[in-house]
Amino acid sequence: MKAMILAAGLGTRLRPWTNDRPKALVEFQGKPLLQCVIEKLKDSGFDQIIINVHHFAQKIIDFVEANESFGIEIVYSDEREELLDTGGGIKKAQWYLSDVPFFLVYNVDILSDIDLKKFVSHHRKASIATLATQRRSTDRTLLFDNKNKNLCGWKNHSTGAEKIIKDCQGFNELAFSGIHIISSQIFDYLPDGKYSIITAYLNIARHRLITYYDHTGDDWKDMGLKENY
Repeated sequence: MKAMILAAGLGTRLRPWTNDRPKALVEFQGKPLLQCVIEKLKDSGFDQIIINVHHFAQKIIDFVEANESFGIEIVYSDEREELLDTGGGIKKAQWYLSDVPFFLVYNVDILSDIDLKKFVSHHRKASIATLATQRRSTDRTLLFDNKNKNLCGWKNHSTGAEKIIKDCQGFNELAFSGIHIISSQIFDYLPDGKYSIITAYLNIARHRLITYYDHTGDDWKDMGLKENY
């Protein structure tokens, strides 16, 4: 199975740790975040991985090569010329990801004991994307229709901003975990350029099913925040 690790971010929330290294190589309990994610993906059956790189890109490449690609196939999507955000980054990796029915995307700064095999089993063929979510306190949440579980909006609790793309027959308000399974059909809807994948999802959900996998109760940490270390 194929997966993409989003590792191109600047890691501004982790400065000064990221002044001389990418966020992906910041260590937790003696192991770089990137290694934690690669090993989790490998243990879950993902043996072909693409990593997007930008900030200290060569250090990521050198680290993976020094570890002999952890015994699997690992390639790179080079964003050194322009950082494309999550949506644009996924689109740029189309050349590697479009030949499979679906692929998994995992943010490099997320550590979780989510069962990825169960997540894959839960993904429905009719869904153009399935987002891992939890019921937890957070500033930003996604809204999913109670009836068909389709994405129907987004809410920012800190600013009060809200975007509803269609009428919901009641909704579940869930926090996105930074882990998603995406059908390769997504590339028919993604333009080139720089944009968030959540922005793209909100546009696509008007026409296609984008649903969720609730893994509330699993351990989950955003390691892009210093306080979580």
